[in-house]
Amino acid sequence: MHVVAASPRCAPGGRFVRGACPPDSPGWAQLKGLERLSFCDWPGRNVCVLFFGGCNLACPTCHNGRIAWAPDSVPSLPRAEVLGFLKARASWLDGVVVTGGEAACVPQLAEVLEEIAAFDLPVKLDTNGMLPDVVERLLDRELVAAVAVDVKGPWRLYPALTGLTGLPGLPGLAGGSADPDTAARNLGRMFAMAAHRPGAFQFRCTTVPLLTPEDIEETRQQLPAGFELTLQPYKEPRKYARTDPQARRLSGNVVA
Repeated sequence: MHVVAASPRCAPGGRFVRGACPPDSPGWAQLKGLERLSFCDWPGRNVCVLFFGGCNLACPTCHNGRIAWAPDSVPSLPRAEVLGFLKARASWLDGVVVTGGEAACVPQLAEVLEEIAAFDLPVKLDTNGMLPDVVERLLDRELVAAVAVDVKGPWRLYPALTGLTGLPGLPGLAGGSADPDTAARNLGRMFAMAAHRPGAFQFRCTTVPLLTPEDIEETRQQLPAGFELTLQPYKEPRKYARTDPQARRLSGNVVA
């Protein structure tokens, strides 16, 4: 198994051995890490986790900054070996979690998920919710069974929560951040999808130190009726919180 070093996960396993077989599609080319077994990424299920590179946000508290913002610096996992792993483990896995980076940014992600579907393993997609068109297509094609959406905080705080100082602009989002209107519009569409598929969606928020209890409550009120906000404890990123002033300020390590 290969696990991206910047992404602390539960239930780590051994090393996934890389082979010489190159990825066969742009989607597989963005597969940067594999967690063989996790008990916490899809509650109630034993799953493996696939990490895809690239992201349309630049959250200063990201744990996967390297694969998110410099995916080409991380070797890709060979498609043939990953499919072989899934085939060998399909009988005792309860699903596959697809995460990132931001997996919804991955070109031809649907084709990758179609290959995974051959093993009758349900897929959970982790997403920041900024690409609702992609998520809707995957749901309509029944390529994902569950969607976990990270709601960063109140819309008014999205520029600070999603924009890391010093990174070049990312496609569609100036400076890698989402402005309040963009966040409200895209997440609003995710909320509308959830209202029609209530069993498929989970909304969660990481309690970064920038967020006050009042901010958390405001975030909770943004959700559609009938949904709860799952709070995730904040863990300081090992690299960016030490080196970037904005990240350190958000994590409470320096006075603004």
